[in-house]
Amino acid sequence: MKSTILTFVFTLFFIQLGLAQQSNEKQALIQLSNDKWQWMSDKDGTKLDALFDTKSKFVHMSGTWKKEEELDIIKTGRIWYKKATVKDTAVELFGNTAIVWNRITLDAVVREQVAITEFTVTEVYQKNGQDWKLLALTFSSVRDTHQIKH
Repeated sequence: MKSTILTFVFTLFFIQLGLAQQSNEKQALIQLSNDKWQWMSDKDGTKLDALFDTKSKFVHMSGTWKKEEELDIIKTGRIWYKKATVKDTAVELFGNTAIVWNRITLDAVVREQVAITEFTVTEVYQKNGQDWKLLALTFSSVRDTHQIKH
């Protein structure tokens, strides 16, 4: 009887520990995603270069391109991500892969035109050692009333 109770207590402990670690990992990804928006606004190519995987892809309303073109677009200001106001975020973990969904209002300058657009942005990350790398980022134009299902 004692061993059954101890096994049950240890099982509960390890479940709680696992849930806490997953919650911490999700919070770290939310912070990383928020940092990414700031780095894009600041045109900080060094930090973005470190975050973006070498084979990463970016899907925008006007096209799809790879890491080097995205970095060049940010550096040259062809798209200036002035401010991303994050309204909602959801994170799902799948082993060493994570998907982050952000519902945002993006204030940007695109080809010298001011654009304020509602998006749901899907970001796919993969953990490599202790670091997360962004594999894909997709902008989906949505209505202001769009909600992310948690």
